[in-house]
Amino acid sequence: MLLDSLLVPETIVKPKSFVGLMALYESNFLRLLRIIPEIDRVDGCFRSRVAGDCDLYVEVIETSRYTVTLSMTYHLAADSGLLVDPDMMVRAYLDGRQAEVLAIGEQQRHAALRRLVFEHREELDRRWRCNVILNKWLEYLSDQGHLILDC
Repeated sequence: MLLDSLLVPETIVKPKSFVGLMALYESNFLRLLRIIPEIDRVDGCFRSRVAGDCDLYVEVIETSRYTVTLSMTYHLAADSGLLVDPDMMVRAYLDGRQAEVLAIGEQQRHAALRRLVFEHREELDRRWRCNVILNKWLEYLSDQGHLILDC
């Protein structure tokens, strides 16, 4: 029997609507669980290394009974030193099984990310934009084989 909790939510909703945003948060949570299966038990700083991809850095910023707040980023070598991009602060709501971007680095170096981050200034648009980026990045990280396990 297929469990509903293993399904990535796909709904027919108006893009950038509140209902669509909640479905996106749910999808973000399920994708995050693929990378950090024991998200409710991790604490500290972690690095995930996979062949052919950048190292993923995850730091647990804050935990409470119902939430886990994480910093997620790549550390990239650049001519000017270390480049941290994308630089996201993510909060996972354990009871609601949702995850949202709280903040995304304002100095995005990639044109596509800059365009997505700064295209609209309205609050719902901002949240939608940031969480679409998180959703796609989590999918990519999972596909690459990144996995964070508590030691």
